[in-house]
Amino acid sequence: MTVPQQEEIRVPVGEPGSMSVIQARRLSKHYGQTVAVAGLSFDVEPGRVTGFLGPNGAGKSTTMRMILGLDRPSGGDVLIGGKHYGDLRHPLRRVGALLDAKAVHGGRSARDHLLCMAQSNALPASRVEEVLATVGLSAAAKRRIGGFSLGMSQRLGIAAALLGDPEILLFDEPVNGLDPEGILWIRTLMRKLAAEGRTVFVSSHLMSEMAQTADHLIVIGKGELIADTSVSEFIGRSSQGYVRVRSNRLAEVADLLGAGELHADHLRVTSMSAGDVGVLTMKAGLPLEELVFVQPTLEAAYMELTKETTEYEAVAS
Repeated sequence: MTVPQQEEIRVPVGEPGSMSVIQARRLSKHYGQTVAVAGLSFDVEPGRVTGFLGPNGAGKSTTMRMILGLDRPSGGDVLIGGKHYGDLRHPLRRVGALLDAKAVHGGRSARDHLLCMAQSNALPASRVEEVLATVGLSAAAKRRIGGFSLGMSQRLGIAAALLGDPEILLFDEPVNGLDPEGILWIRTLMRKLAAEGRTVFVSSHLMSEMAQTADHLIVIGKGELIADTSVSEFIGRSSQGYVRVRSNRLAEVADLLGAGELHADHLRVTSMSAGDVGVLTMKAGLPLEELVFVQPTLEAAYMELTKETTEYEAVAS
């Protein structure tokens, strides 16, 4: 398949405060009696990576589908740069998205798949080779997509999202199937895109990745907004650090301090600093094997904040 050569098209990257932003207002989606999304309102701003978090069934994928016009809202509205996705003349030049890496024609080669997309949005064929190189698939460009591993499919989906050099990018679970090198690569890529002033909106269940990638968080549960804040503020207000104490005389240490939560092999103290614990135990002549302040984590904060909205919860045997 060949695509007529066209003039190279580049879209100016939006600056923070520009119209390259996602705006959801009282966004809702019902499937019969089931409420998937319930009155969500939020903005996704340029120049930062915004993490979209929530338990399984929280409504994240449904929300992303409504942003891209794949599902019609039952109520409310969502705009991209002030317009509905369906009103964008060449949508790939404004918005790039990866929702389902396997939702492609398996009989096409990677190159032909991207060429079809490029042609539909009046993009030059040269852009196909650029994005294949960016995601590391140049050597596999002629292979049929049906034979791709999940990791290769993810890379192809990311290439498709980057094809129009868009201002706005949406990624749903982009690290699925990627090896450690691939995870580091996509993390670095998202940070780079945000640093260029683009709007990056990414859904993930991997809290460790979000902690290293996201600047801002939108957290939902059972279709409703739980938090819309920076990562540092989310961790700070939702989870408390603690002092972990280990000793071969742990019960005596607990009695001395008169505070903390006693576990089988350590004492967890939240009401005093590590320095204060050290001074008191030293004066009492109680030996310590470990005295360390444990920083709160995004995972702990997330689990604490969403525990009442988890739809599917396994029971330990």
